[in-house]
Amino acid sequence: MTDRNWFITGINSGFGREMTEQLLARGDRVAGTVRTPGSVDDLVARYGEALRVALADVTDADRLRAAADDAAAAFGRIDVVVVNAGYGLFGAAEEFTDEQIEHQIDTNLLGSIRTVRAALPHLRAQGGGRIIQISSVAGLTANAGASIYHASKWGVEGFAEALAREVATFGIEVTLVEPGGARTSFAHSGLRLAEPMSAYDGTPAAFVRALRGGNVPIPGDPVRMVTRVIDSVDERPAPARLVLGSDAYAGITVQLQSRLDQLLPQRSSAATTDFTDAESPEGVH
Repeated sequence: MTDRNWFITGINSGFGREMTEQLLARGDRVAGTVRTPGSVDDLVARYGEALRVALADVTDADRLRAAADDAAAAFGRIDVVVVNAGYGLFGAAEEFTDEQIEHQIDTNLLGSIRTVRAALPHLRAQGGGRIIQISSVAGLTANAGASIYHASKWGVEGFAEALAREVATFGIEVTLVEPGGARTSFAHSGLRLAEPMSAYDGTPAAFVRALRGGNVPIPGDPVRMVTRVIDSVDERPAPARLVLGSDAYAGITVQLQSRLDQLLPQRSSAATTDFTDAESPEGVH
């Protein structure tokens, strides 16, 4: 199915830019947000009214609501919302400033929540729609040197999974996208590193310093990844999760199995903290 209307945050680079180009080329319409004026003027010139651009940062709830309202008014409906805008902050937790940590959470986690809340009234009113949350392999894994980034993406995962259960009754479906490494601008403009502390030299957290020189292999093809996300909108029911990349699949399965291995032996001991049948807890009737 084509001729869909999409609302996408962060369309000036990375997955957002690639997705916008693919969608417009196939005849869909896109309302997208950017933080830099003029950053998608080439697409506006090529596609005209099929592309609406709003200057909005995901840290600004009022601008996000205005952008979503404009998209719904201009297109008549919003079929798909893609929560895409974000960036990666890497380093040991102790190496960051408070401001860096707050901005990471404000952008990746709170920005995602703000975007969804801006679009939900329109999706409810029209009787359905699809929300695609761009998460990361980092939303289900944990590695030294990425603690704050993981915090933001794990938060996104919990929010989106619970959200799916809240809005299903309105015909709204939610998909979490978990890509591995992709050869996009994320590795440059979308990546921020902490100022290194010598105390962490030679520790597991220091691996992220190789990112400064681009010395980390990146297997993912962003064009194929974006195409897979777009194609998933035709799937019914919507996939709850969409894993992109062999590295993502391997990393997620290993860490999920590790957690199960840690939990299963505790089945009996966990139950020892319950009330017994003979006990009557105060205040419970």
